[in-house]
Amino acid sequence: MEEDGKVKVIQISIPNEANIIFGKSHFIKTVEDISEIVISSVPGIEYGLAFCEASGPCLIRTEGNSEELIKAASENAKLLGVGHAFILFIRKAFPINILNAIKDCHEVTGIFAATANPLQAIICETSQGRGVLGVVDGFSPKGIETEEIKKSRKEILRKFGYKF
Repeated sequence: MEEDGKVKVIQISIPNEANIIFGKSHFIKTVEDISEIVISSVPGIEYGLAFCEASGPCLIRTEGNSEELIKAASENAKLLGVGHAFILFIRKAFPINILNAIKDCHEVTGIFAATANPLQAIICETSQGRGVLGVVDGFSPKGIETEEIKKSRKEILRKFGYKF
């Protein structure tokens, strides 16, 4: 018998001055492997990680070096309730600093978002559980950049040290 799923939009609460990497993985080893990637990639990075186990005891597994970010990741993971999803909050670094290493992690099957923008997860709930249909990352475009705005975009990349 087929069942209709219920679609929900969940607002993810991102702590001040933090970025989020929201993804999907398949094994509890993810918690330790992502933690090793994070702390070995950027000296001084602060992070909190929560991973939703999808079998056995179905617990939210956590790691991190910032109690505030661990708590925020845990609360958001509980609100989402999506098996095998993970939420990683970081400070003192940007997703660009660690994203490729996380995507290369053997357990990681995909990334939904890497952002500091307001983020909504579109969730489908069935009798079995919940899954992510997609995300809304930030806001809709308001126009096309002018030459002046293009210049400021290039300047900010240099200010952050991503371009010479």
